[in-house]
Amino acid sequence: MGAKLGQTIGGRGRGGGDNLVEAHEINVTPFIDVMLVLLIIFMVAAPLATVDLGVDLPASAVEPSPRPDQPVFVTVKPDLSVAVGEDVIARDVLTSTLDSATHGKKDERIFLRADKAVSYGDLMEVMNLLRNAGYLKIALVGLDGRS
Repeated sequence: MGAKLGQTIGGRGRGGGDNLVEAHEINVTPFIDVMLVLLIIFMVAAPLATVDLGVDLPASAVEPSPRPDQPVFVTVKPDLSVAVGEDVIARDVLTSTLDSATHGKKDERIFLRADKAVSYGDLMEVMNLLRNAGYLKIALVGLDGRS
């Protein structure tokens, strides 16, 4: 609650007594400060809340790209053995087998397929082996879902 002070002459207010008049206005300055802070918080937080938007994307009518004449398939079987083409190989000879299958062309696309029973971590190990061997173009092979 605020008070207005009158002019004091000689330590006493006008009329010889202490005249303290009450002010009947509400001090809204702290309220405005709080509202501005809340506005800034909501302005910053609002874009962060819109990351998970449900969007119905249109379907693509593009045909799959054609396969090369002699594709190189690397297969991870359910028992975690690795095969290049039809030949099951040890993981430590994967680089040399791929080099002979691609004739040393490291930019050739490698088609990687895995059984459903293979865990994601085991598939990533094979992908890391391919990357460490210098084969950076890796295509994951799956069944065609279009019916």
